[in-house]
Amino acid sequence: MVANLSRNGKSRTRRSDRRALRVSPRPDMVAVMDALRRVVRALRVSARAAERRFGISGAQLFVLEKLAEAPAPSVDDLAERTLTDQSSVSIVLTRLEARRLVVRRPSEEDARRVEIALTPAGRALARRLPEPAQERLIMALRRLRPAQLRSFARGLAALVRALEVAAEPAGMFFEEQSSARRVETGRRRRGQLSQRRASD
Repeated sequence: MVANLSRNGKSRTRRSDRRALRVSPRPDMVAVMDALRRVVRALRVSARAAERRFGISGAQLFVLEKLAEAPAPSVDDLAERTLTDQSSVSIVLTRLEARRLVVRRPSEEDARRVEIALTPAGRALARRLPEPAQERLIMALRRLRPAQLRSFARGLAALVRALEVAAEPAGMFFEEQSSARRVETGRRRRGQLSQRRASD
């Protein structure tokens, strides 16, 4: 009888442990989801405000801010300063160059080298721009203790693997969305113009 009670007790304990394993992660998962929502919202609000007020994306705002601090001697240098990769920052630079806000010019220190700098229009715009949310995010990461930052990096890397998106390019925040919206807006405007011309 005692043995049966012992076995039943162990069985109940195992079932209780399994239920605890299912339930206990919930507060941590809620905390992670809420934290991600707040970070993404801050970045999205900043990007939308920059696009509405100045017609540039959040990523372009971030690059302009970095170039306002100092010209970049290379794309690699600018990628390092924005904590992104060369291809991502090159896409943003190409769009800023097309708008004549950024130019590649001979370096003032060494004419054989080319540096990336703001044009007069770029400097004028940069003086009016708010601080990018991405810059605030970087500053916040720098305030973490080294052990916290390493743990955070490992946790996010594990999350990316679990989502099966580790092979996806890590482009700059919201640059693709912003570009797609501008293309769609341009198409609508061209369509409206064609309709007006047809009705004249």
